[in-house]
Parts: sequence; structure tokens; C-alpha cells
Amino acid sequence: MNLISPSSKGLGTLKKLALCGGTILVCTSFLDPLRAWANAYLATIYLLTVAVGGPVFLALASVSGAGWHTAFRRIPEALGRLIPLFGGSLLVLVALNLDRFGWKSHGHEDPGTFWFKQYWLEPQFVFARSCVYILVWSLFAMRLSARSRKQDHSDDPRIISGTVRLSAIFLAMFALTFSLASVDWIMSFEPMWFSTIWGVYQFAGMFQATLAAIVLISLALSSGSRAPLPEFNQEHLHDLGKLSIGFSCFWMYIWFCQYMLIWYSNIPEETTYFVVRTHGTWGPMILLSLLLNGILPFFTLLPRPSKRSRTVMGRIAAMILVGRWVDLYTMVFPSIYPSGPLLGIWEVAAVVGVIGLGGSLAIRSFSSGRPLPLKDPYLQESLHYHAS
Repeated sequence: MNLISPSSKGLGTLKKLALCGGTILVCTSFLDPLRAWANAYLATIYLLTVAVGGPVFLALASVSGAGWHTAFRRIPEALGRLIPLFGGSLLVLVALNLDRFGWKSHGHEDPGTFWFKQYWLEPQFVFARSCVYILVWSLFAMRLSARSRKQDHSDDPRIISGTVRLSAIFLAMFALTFSLASVDWIMSFEPMWFSTIWGVYQFAGMFQATLAAIVLISLALSSGSRAPLPEFNQEHLHDLGKLSIGFSCFWMYIWFCQYMLIWYSNIPEETTYFVVRTHGTWGPMILLSLLLNGILPFFTLLPRPSKRSRTVMGRIAAMILVGRWVDLYTMVFPSIYPSGPLLGIWEVAAVVGVIGLGGSLAIRSFSSGRPLPLKDPYLQESLHYHAS
């Protein structure tokens, strides 16, 4: 059941952006293969983590017994169905530059007290674990989506009880696999450095970006006289705004905890990460990340009317998604190009490709089924929901 025409102007524009960005990135790979790979890798990590946030949002809502999100539940479900595609793309990129994730590729022939990392960061082992992470996330996301689609035709209460059990198992598996994946895919670029709250920090940024993506897609699908999701209203937007400001605070708190503890302890193995990123030309990028991900969203969304405004929420959501890109950029690129940030056709192509590919695939995934779970007992609660 196709609810959004593939030939619609907006979707067509997104497809052109995706094609343009991808083509440029492939062509420029002949000029600088490493830079093209780094931008493609960053873009894929970005898209994959936002997609993974979809089923995480659903699972958290399910185990908490929430019903307010039911009217737009198919949007995070659509994000989750993209995990196999983005995950497969990431595996290809990891395989193309597998030595980048190895211990010895960074010049650490003698692991010393870090003997465990020598074995953990064996390139083949990194790739095998990556396959496991993506397989686990894909299976749970598809299973949650399949159970939801049963509610298009059945009001059997066992569907909900089964979804709650499945969600609880998924959250436990996700907590472990996402923390390990964050280490393997990002922290391993600086193998001598470590942070004990790295997984939590990555989760905060990932979930904040997922909320922003849900807001933007919901606004797009509920606008206009022929909107495919007119049920999305100001009350739903208000609660998404409350979650957004909450996770902005959480992200800032975790960022500060990580930085403050490492700065105060002043252990060489820990400080190397921040020395590169807070000095020289990388310093302004860190400040920009703090502004976009934490400070500006927090103060903008404090007033109640801001969280109920489609214009304000749309702009803040877009800003958070840009901030997530900047945050990931400051994690990945200083390890490859420590001299300073790069801005050229490679970076522009990656950003354009992410906007086009992510937006078009999310909307097409949403349009592959009914916009509402018509038999879900929580649907009426969601349609008549009033945020406090």
C-alpha cells in the first residue's frame, strides 16, 4: 500500500541529492581514497545509528506501557527497517579498510599493559563482531515491525504482551552490543585511549538524533491537505520536545562527566583524545558541537510554547541532526587528520548524500505499509492524547 507517491516533488528532490552525493563521493575517491572512505564511513555510521534508534524508541515505549506514540509509531518502525541496508554498507566499508581497526596498524607493536586490546582489535575479529551487532539489531527490528503490522488486522492482546517481552530482551541485547560497537567502530581509531562511559555517551547522541529525525519526518508527513499522517498533532510534538530537551541535558551531562574526569585525573593514556580535539583548529569544532547538541536546544526548548511550535521544533530538530554530524566528525576525523578539520567536496558530498539517502529511504519505508496500526488498543489514547 503506497501512501506517498514515489514521483512526488519532495521525494524526487531527496533522491537527486542522494544520487548526487553518492556519485561525487565515488568519483572523488580516485583523488583521495582515504578521505573519501572516511566521509563515507562517517555518513554510514550516522545513518545506521539513527536507524537503530527507531526500534530502541519503540522498545522503551513498549516496556514502559506508553501509548501516546501509537499515532506516529510507524515512523520509528520505518527507521528500523533500514538497519540491514545501512549495516551492510558499513560492513563493506569496514572490510575495505580493515587494518584501520587493528592494533598494530596504529604502531603499537608492544601492547604492554594493554594486552587485551591486541586480541580484541584483531581486524578479522572486529569484522566478525560487527556482523553480529548488525544481525542482532536487524532481527529484533524486523520482528518488532512484523508484530506491529499484525495489528493492522488483529486486536489480539497477546500481540502487545509478546511485544513487551521482545522489547525487554532487545533492550538488554542492545545495551551490550551498542556499547561494544561504539568501541569497535569509533574508539578503536585511537586504541591507546579509553573511556568507561563511551557507550553511554554514544547512546545519548544516537537517541537525541533519532528523536530529531522522528520529529522532522513526522512534521513532513503531517503537513498539507493530503498529508499521509494527519493524526500527528501538537500534543505528540510537545512530548517529543520534552524528550529532546531531556536528552540534550543528558548528552551535555555525559560529555562533561567524560571530559572533567579525564582532565582532572590527567592520565596520559586518557588525555590524548582531548588534547588533539581541544587545541588548535579542532577546538572550535568541539565548541560548535556543544552549542548544537546541548546549549542551544536546551535554552530554546525551555519555554512550553517552543515545544508546541512546528517551526521551532523543526529548526531545533534540524540543528540537532547537524550537531550529531559535527559530534561524530570530531570523533573520527582527528584520528585520521589530526592537523585540523577538512572542508571540501568530499565532506559536502557526504552531507548531501546523507540528507538525500536518509530522507528518501525513511519516507519510502514508511509508505510501504499502513500509516496507523488500526487494531492497536492504544490508538484511541494516542489520537486523543493531551500532553501535560
